[in-house]
Order: sequence, then structure tokens, then C-alpha cells
Amino acid sequence: MTMAPTVTLASQSAIRAELLRNAGVAFETASAGVDEDALKAGLLAEGVPPRDIADALAEAKAVKVSRKRPGLVIGADSTMELAGQLYDKPASLDEARAHLLAMRGQVHRLHSAAVIAESGAPVWRHVSTVKLTLRAFSDDFLDRYIASEGDTLLTSVGCYRFEGLGAQLFSQVEGDYFSILGLPLLQVLDFLRVREALTA
Repeated sequence: MTMAPTVTLASQSAIRAELLRNAGVAFETASAGVDEDALKAGLLAEGVPPRDIADALAEAKAVKVSRKRPGLVIGADSTMELAGQLYDKPASLDEARAHLLAMRGQVHRLHSAAVIAESGAPVWRHVSTVKLTLRAFSDDFLDRYIASEGDTLLTSVGCYRFEGLGAQLFSQVEGDYFSILGLPLLQVLDFLRVREALTA
């Protein structure tokens, strides 16, 4: 009987780890140590669209960790696109406010990529795009929202925790819930079953 491959999450993201753990996946975590800002800047300079930037960042993380670790390594990344422009995580609450004001009443797209690598090479990939519409919330609501969420807003490209108070920002969402949280979980689980890293 062959041993099931080990699984490593090449991320320090607490929510991605929680999604895998809750789904019954046995895994370890490892920091990829990828210079995301430099890689992203290079890709933007080449005119690479936000969807493909998410895919490239996920691949870079998975491949780097899988060169050092056996088994299957999951890399993941998300990018946010508003009117064709890539938005990064805000550096301050003032910048988060500016982002949310720009997004208010508008539709943005969240690209959630996962790449699985083995022996230093990608063996599977998936990018899920979710279309999200922010409602025309009041300035008063925005003030209360920022005061309540605080620095947690700085950990998300969209300035929201969709699983928490951030859900109140939206009027409509088209796409996969898990991808909004940062991982196209169902597709990842399908591949892990194919590779017998999960029981079918």
C-alpha cells in the first residue's frame, strides 16, 4: 500500500489554514519567503493582468517551498481588481478608507489562485474569479466599520473579512464563497483526492 503524499501549505495565512483544517486536510505550513512586492512590480511592468498575477504569485510560493519539501505543496494568492486596476493591501487605515470609498457602489473582481507543486514544479493550478458589488453605504457606516475592524483591514486586499462584519459592505456577490476567503477550496480538495492525499 502506497503512502499518501504529505501536504504543505506554503502560506502563513490563518484563514487559508483554517479552511483546510476544517475540511479535514492533514497538512503542515511553511513560509515561502517570496518577495511578493518585487515579483508583482515586475509583472505589472510587463502588463500582466491581475488574474494572472495572482496565479504567478501562487506558483512562486508553491514552487519555492516544494524544492525543499517532499509531497504536495499548495501555494495561494489573491488579487483585487477595480476598473482594471490592481489594488494591494492598504498600508494604513487612511488608505483602507480611500480604497473603500473608491469601491463603494462599484463592482470589483477578486481573483483567488491556487497552485500545487511537487518536486519543484507546478502540477496543478486553478484561478477562481468572484464578482462583488459593494452597496452605497453611508459615511457613518464606513466610520463605524473602520473603527470596529481596525488593523484587520490591512490584512486583506479588499479591506474586508467577508466571514465577519465585512459581509455588511455588499449588495451582491457572484462566485465561490471560499475563494473570497482566499482559497478555491473545493477545487483543491478535488485534486488532493485524485492524488490520494484525502480519502475519497
